[in-house]
Amino acid sequence: MAIMDLKFLVFLIALLLVWETQVQAETKVFNVINYGAVADGSKDNAQAFLDAWNDACQYEGNGRMYIPSGTYQLNHVQFKGPCNGGMEFMIQGTLKAPTDPKLFFVSETWINFQYVSALTIYGGGTLDGQGASAWKDNTCSTNPSCRTLPTALRLDFTNTSQIRDLVSLNSKNVHLTLYGCDNVEISNIKISAPGDSPNTDGIKMAKSKNIRIIHSDIGTGDDCIAMLDGLYDIQISGVTCGPGHGISIGSLADSRDIEDVSRITVRNCRLHDTTNGLRLKTWASPYKGRVFNLTYEDIVMENVQNPIIIDQNYCPHCRCNSTASSHVHISNVRFKNIRGTSSSEYAVTLNCSQARPCTDMRLEDIKLEYKSRGTPALSSCSHARGASYRPLRPLSCL
Repeated sequence: MAIMDLKFLVFLIALLLVWETQVQAETKVFNVINYGAVADGSKDNAQAFLDAWNDACQYEGNGRMYIPSGTYQLNHVQFKGPCNGGMEFMIQGTLKAPTDPKLFFVSETWINFQYVSALTIYGGGTLDGQGASAWKDNTCSTNPSCRTLPTALRLDFTNTSQIRDLVSLNSKNVHLTLYGCDNVEISNIKISAPGDSPNTDGIKMAKSKNIRIIHSDIGTGDDCIAMLDGLYDIQISGVTCGPGHGISIGSLADSRDIEDVSRITVRNCRLHDTTNGLRLKTWASPYKGRVFNLTYEDIVMENVQNPIIIDQNYCPHCRCNSTASSHVHISNVRFKNIRGTSSSEYAVTLNCSQARPCTDMRLEDIKLEYKSRGTPALSSCSHARGASYRPLRPLSCL
């Protein structure tokens, strides 16, 4: 009898532990309206959003910060962790960035999350950067002392998180930046800005690993996806890009502290009406680095100016030396099943470094046609070593 009582007691304790775990994991909603937010499109709601975030972040279970339907004016906000539980940032309304330079020049980021784990940003809402009010202030191409316009959404040192079902419109600068992040998935997002809007990259990443970008539509005035140094295990699939400058790695080696880029995979993507398709660019500089283990596979190009391009003599302005040679070593790069149309005669350009030539390059099943009737597409290689496999159009220069 005593043994039976002991078993029953153990069962009750286990049941209580399960119940306590479930209670702790319950999601509690923190509605910004209850913190004084007003969806009138004019009142700044930054303080209300911060107050809601702080309470949700301190909650012992899962906290959901909820922004219901409506239009919310929002000045610069910074949401900091770590938090006591998982965090949800649920946007069903539209958040509008300020248009007054006195307000948007206070920070290089509009909405910033730092040191948060298990964060989910979702809800079908919209981030409206109102970039048309600021693009005229982007003078960085001619003015070295220019002020940087703010990124719309930035995640710093954020881990095991998701961004999904979100729209980003007309950012003043980059739409979404990841820095120092690990295990982040971005899915079903739409990013949109005019093709002539300056520096409005869709997604920019650096110093991050285990990043997945899937099933998203990106059209901007700069790179749809820009990958900088310090990246490892990046997977991009099901992305439509256009207009914009394509899916890029670089520019790399503009400073001494360059970290490796490796295990980048781009699959099942479509690029249309872009200035570049799959691009890798490094500065003509003495700074050393490595880019290796890259796979580009099952990509469709439609009216793309430079479908496949490696440029290791990147030097867009007078601050660099166009006669220098890049010291970034590019190796083990595979292009397979790349098809479609090029809007320029050279569909494949592998302009590698004389100081550190590209090695282990592979072109396989490439079918790119020049849009001009009767003129075949061409390929150009410089200091590139590797192999090609039929069928190939244009004929390989490797």
